[in-house]
Amino acid sequence: MSRAINIDADRADVIAMAAKHNAAISAIEPLHPNGTRVVLMNADGARAVAKAFGARVLTGAVTRTRLRP
Repeated sequence: MSRAINIDADRADVIAMAAKHNAAISAIEPLHPNGTRVVLMNADGARAVAKAFGARVLTGAVTRTRLRP
């Protein structure tokens, strides 16, 4: 499983869920027009967070937002 997950939730919800499952975040960024892309430190953390969000995990193509100019 990939460590990167696209989720139909806002940044705060993703951070809270990761903390609840003791999953360390490596990177997090907003998706356009809504949603969050999160990269966890390991596959076990990614699996736990993906399972917790269930159907809110985005599986299709997404538009990432540029973080740095």
